[in-house]
Amino acid sequence: MPPDWLETIAWVSLALAAICAALVAWDILGRGYRQPMRIMEAVWPITALYLGPLGLLAYRRWGRPKSNRYQREHGETGRRPFAVRVGVSASHCGAGCTLGDIIATWVVFAAGLTVAGLALPYEYLFDFTFALALGIAFQFWSIRPMRPELARGEVVRRALKADSLSLTAFEIGLFGWMAIMQLVLFTDPHLPPDTASYWFLMQVGMALGFLTTYPVNIWLIRRGIKEAMS
Repeated sequence: MPPDWLETIAWVSLALAAICAALVAWDILGRGYRQPMRIMEAVWPITALYLGPLGLLAYRRWGRPKSNRYQREHGETGRRPFAVRVGVSASHCGAGCTLGDIIATWVVFAAGLTVAGLALPYEYLFDFTFALALGIAFQFWSIRPMRPELARGEVVRRALKADSLSLTAFEIGLFGWMAIMQLVLFTDPHLPPDTASYWFLMQVGMALGFLTTYPVNIWLIRRGIKEAMS
């Protein structure tokens, strides 16, 4: 079992992240700051689940001002800086990866899948599969509103092309950290996902994943493979 001090920090971090995600969701759905691109109404709260207060701050500064209500109250906000547009674009694959990783981790844990007592190989396989499926779905609903004239199959093709490399870069950062968690920090026994410490460390890994996918998103956007958020 993880040490008590780590569990305490973990519960505080997870609770704070949950509050931040709830505040974002309430602001969008409860207070009416609806996003012009509907998929962002899922992306912003999920981002807050692993970035916590930073995710909430990013939403308040760059997400809420894009809502129709905000622009009626304060006027047009204009185009966001390129660095911000890249970050928002990266958050799409980050949200899909995060959701996929959460689902896959619990599937592997519930099924008791291990190799030589280590769940990590199955976690890699299932995490990447779920993340790919959800990441492409998130990217599909990003492209669709911007390019409604495209056929559904073409949107799927573009979503796969835009997000496969982006989410792979995200998972490289996350998977590297997961290896450190299980092979360096907690070796005997391995840290299980039914502890708060596991998910706190996964928050760290997801933040690292965002950092590793960010430069890839710059490349994808500059090459015209992926659309930057306006």
